Amino acid sequence: MSTIHLVPEDLRSRYYVKEWRNATGILTTAHPGPWQDIIEVLRGFTLLRSEIEVSGGNRSLISRRIDGAFYGKGWVEKDFKTAFVIDQREIQSPTHAVDCFRDGVALEVEWNNKDPFFDRDLNNFRLLFELRAIDVGIIITRAAELQNIFKKLGKGASYGAATTHHEKLWPKIEGGGGGGCPVLTFAITPALYVDDGDEAVSKAKAAQAEARRKGLPGAVDDEEEGR
Repeated sequence: MSTIHLVPEDLRSRYYVKEWRNATGILTTAHPGPWQDIIEVLRGFTLLRSEIEVSGGNRSLISRRIDGAFYGKGWVEKDFKTAFVIDQREIQSPTHAVDCFRDGVALEVEWNNKDPFFDRDLNNFRLLFELRAIDVGIIITRAAELQNIFKKLGKGASYGAATTHHEKLWPKIEGGGGGGCPVLTFAITPALYVDDGDEAVSKAKAAQAEARRKGLPGAVDDEEEGR
């Protein structure tokens, strides 16, 4: 029986939500603190035109804003050191760092990356779950329908069909990509889009140009943009 009905209705109306192995039920009962954080961050999020139009470097402004909201609530980027011991011989089993982690809940933001990153995230969730390092994994991505907005803004080429969106993610989950790890996914839909105006776009572009001039991290060209 699915527990997705435990996701508040207002979130289900603005995000495409999908769960695997009753992830929502586990969050609400075993991890109410992190679950409340997730609800609050998602409720407070809007997809701004200015952040779509401005390049974000190797981490988009959108990803950084979501990550920052979780970091402000005490979540951390977590790098797990994992290994197996066989007959007193230790064998390293490296995993990649999780974007946001708190109390057994791992969360990844995949806004605009190559879709194999979904495989990486799900495999990481699987391994960490099997090692009892996490109880549930969360992925926040975008809905494929946002492509119409990107095209109107002249950014369609930056968001190709082979990048991270919900239509690429869901078959990987249903195919068992995360193994036995419960997974909950949220896809940002057009319902969250806000046109914050030409002035906001101009200010954002000016700020990005200044950051690029100073050589600050993340200030690179559009074609290098990811996440």
